[in-house]
Amino acid sequence: FPLLYRQERVGLNGRLFNVIKFRSMRRDAEKDGKPVWARAKDNRVTRVGQIIRKLRIDELPQLFSVLKGDMSLVGPRPERPFFVDQLTKEIPFYAVRHSVKPGVTGWAQVRYHYGATVEDSAEKLQYDLYYVKNHSLFLDLVVLFETVGVVLTGKGAH
Repeated sequence: FPLLYRQERVGLNGRLFNVIKFRSMRRDAEKDGKPVWARAKDNRVTRVGQIIRKLRIDELPQLFSVLKGDMSLVGPRPERPFFVDQLTKEIPFYAVRHSVKPGVTGWAQVRYHYGATVEDSAEKLQYDLYYVKNHSLFLDLVVLFETVGVVLTGKGAH
């Protein structure tokens, strides 16, 4: 049972890259090969996975992607190509979020509850577009500060 796994994501200007994550789901979570939206109460998550998600450390290996230059600390969260294709067709201006580097945390993550539907993605996109239009060192610091609050209190989006 490997601790880490690699997953393809869409980054800056639509370029594909791999993120490394702590494994929190069973290996057969997508046994039919088709990507499935993660859910808040997802029965594919292992017991250890529940702990690392609750402690919010499941995303820490993505810091390697920051060091490689594929990601930033703050920006819209990178999605899998399957979902990007779907959401780009269904949500106007979705692709605009790829005009900045994706982030380990983002404005949508500290402002919007956990969601895993097209409707949630449309709501989160409003925050992502705000970030794209207004990103600055100050906004990044606000997001990082609020992310620390979310991690310490266990409240907010995941």
